[in-house]
Amino acid sequence: MAPIPLQRDTVQRPGSSRAGYAHGPRLASRTSLPGIPLAPSAARRFVRAALAEWTGLGVPAAVGFSDRLADDAVTVTNELVTNAVVHAGTTVDLVLRLEEEGGDEPSAALVLEVTDHHPARPVGADEPGDPARTETEEPAGLPDPAEYGRGLQLVATLAESWGITYRTGLKTVWARLPVDDWSGPAAPPDQDSLRRGLRAAEILAPAARRTERDDAVWDSRGAPAFLAEASDLLAGQLDEDLVAAIAGQLLVPRLADWCAIWLEAEGGGPGAEPRLARVWHSDETGTEPLRTALERGPLRLPAGVGSGPVSVPVPWPAPPADEAPQPGARDGAALAFRITAAGRALGTVLVGREGVAQVPDAVASLIEDFVRRLGLAVGAARAYTRQATISRILQRGLLPSKVAEIPGVTSALVYEPSDDGVVGGDFYDIFPCPGDRWCFVLGDVQGSGPEAAVVTGLARPWLRLLSREGFGVGEVLDRLNRLLLDDAMEAAEAAALMVAAAGGQQLHDGSQSRFLSLLYGEVVPLPGGGVRCTVASAGHPLPLLLRPDGSVRPAAEPQVLLGVVEDVAYESQVFDLSPGDTLLCVTDGVTERRSGPLMFDDGDGLARVLAGCAGLPADATAERIRRAVHEFAEQPPDDDVALLVLHADQHAD
Repeated sequence: MAPIPLQRDTVQRPGSSRAGYAHGPRLASRTSLPGIPLAPSAARRFVRAALAEWTGLGVPAAVGFSDRLADDAVTVTNELVTNAVVHAGTTVDLVLRLEEEGGDEPSAALVLEVTDHHPARPVGADEPGDPARTETEEPAGLPDPAEYGRGLQLVATLAESWGITYRTGLKTVWARLPVDDWSGPAAPPDQDSLRRGLRAAEILAPAARRTERDDAVWDSRGAPAFLAEASDLLAGQLDEDLVAAIAGQLLVPRLADWCAIWLEAEGGGPGAEPRLARVWHSDETGTEPLRTALERGPLRLPAGVGSGPVSVPVPWPAPPADEAPQPGARDGAALAFRITAAGRALGTVLVGREGVAQVPDAVASLIEDFVRRLGLAVGAARAYTRQATISRILQRGLLPSKVAEIPGVTSALVYEPSDDGVVGGDFYDIFPCPGDRWCFVLGDVQGSGPEAAVVTGLARPWLRLLSREGFGVGEVLDRLNRLLLDDAMEAAEAAALMVAAAGGQQLHDGSQSRFLSLLYGEVVPLPGGGVRCTVASAGHPLPLLLRPDGSVRPAAEPQVLLGVVEDVAYESQVFDLSPGDTLLCVTDGVTERRSGPLMFDDGDGLARVLAGCAGLPADATAERIRRAVHEFAEQPPDDDVALLVLHADQHAD
């Protein structure tokens, strides 16, 4: 992210004695974020990156960046972007600007501007009689905490000045934070000064354990920054044991000397024992003795205990029989907190400090807030696990346990469902039919999850039934299309509702999930070798026919999706797959694999890769295509990847 010089403007800022900031150089970085819950965490990372880059570049004013300024900038950014997402819900534009002013008293400041595209929703309440108000300015009044929360009050506390500017179609909330430790341009900083500040990024770094704790950092600035970063880190995990592990590292040693986390069994009855998921100690040699002491029995809190702290005896391990107790070895304080989510108890957190009579109230309150976020993360991880389990069960039932072998043809199959925890919409099948025929199917249901699973669960057996009844390829698609449009699908959608409810999912409009792209064909062995293929494509990527000389051509004609138009007659194409020929069938997870604005099949990219497979057997061809799809972009595929290769065997000598 390179700094971007911005065009200067002159805007009267409420609370500032200067008209604009046009007297000194400006250095700025900007970004746009979608109006989604992940925007605040992205904004915090953006600000930290900008501050680090400016410091590394040796910008004179950046020498004055203190730990507190970095924390304040991240906290203010979090509050302003959160406010824009919650109350506007539009794209959010963020600008971070470093401004310097010369003169008799040089100064510098960080200016944050957060702009949304919903000016009809004001942030603060009007304050009649404000002398600083103009026709384009909204006074920096504080919102009612009962309605808006206290985010802007925090901004007002941290910022030197702040305000709201309305423009046509835009609303900008800005805040100015002075750079205190700076007295004008100076000589380039040395390496020691370049390493100063920017503690905001360190809060989650796996650095060496601290030997001293300063509870004063958990003031109105430190606590919100810690909770914001902790929420972001915990919310990104989908395994409850990993959530517990991260929680332990966040608590120790920042807030406690040791901690333990118990998690209740998923769906366990009244007699189910919670398990000790994590034990963490600031002194690594103390972890195992503490675990041994805690494993004597789970910590159970009284039924009426809420989310607040409960003082419990310190569970120090008893010394060996041949050793005398060490003075002060049992000194300390311990607090227990119940982990809850959606009114359900999910576990218990136990934290302790050594050598103190009690945990400070401010720290206990901060831990209580942290445990609330821990409960949300554990609940989300469990919901994901339930959904993934249902998806795996559905996937096993929807796909064939094995595919048939076609005489004279070697087949290879690649099926990689996207790793999103929900059942995919791609399916495949190869099965024998009467009359010395073998049929193959590669389909893709619109959408994913229970809706797609219901259509897949009906389409595959319907295809087998229609094929074995002797219908031709085009007739099979005609009848399947009518079935998808039939009112009988309502019963299937009702089943999807029940599956979705069991997995904690929300079912969308079921009519959309009836859309189905399908490549369906049948092969008949020929007496002289090879097979005769009859194929039809309904809204599906066209199959490609590879000849031994490396030439590639489509083997079918495009036709409309199934489940869209009622009065349609599907047609099929017939060709011979001669010995040495290869037929490649793929889903759109292959052709539409993205790398930035480009797709894998742009400019016949799939055909070019296939042409290089001339002379390869089926499994080698499938592997080369699969590898090319993965290597097309750095990130893993975000859609199911399915491909089927049919290779006509050479004549036996």
